[in-house]
Amino acid sequence: MDITSIQGLYGTTPVTSDTAKVDSEKGFQSMLNSVMGLLEDTNSLQKKAHKEEVAFMLGETDNTHDLMIAERKANIALQYTVAVRDKILDAYQQIMQMQV
Repeated sequence: MDITSIQGLYGTTPVTSDTAKVDSEKGFQSMLNSVMGLLEDTNSLQKKAHKEEVAFMLGETDNTHDLMIAERKANIALQYTVAVRDKILDAYQQIMQMQV
């Protein structure tokens, strides 16, 4: 997976500066909102790729370029979402192993 591909989808950073800051009032909620936004973006890209695929199969369009772009964006977004999920699970496991 290429970082420039991810930056093309989400910009230089996928988390906006408003949601990256964790303060005492919002806490975990700001990170959760950011991850939920990422999931919604990934889902919409997956739906768009599926729509392009169906349109191509039905003969409504013959533009393979748009189909491949939509599928590649959806694939990269899914890979990025899985990577974020894995990092969150690793952090959770480290927290659970801490001695109190």
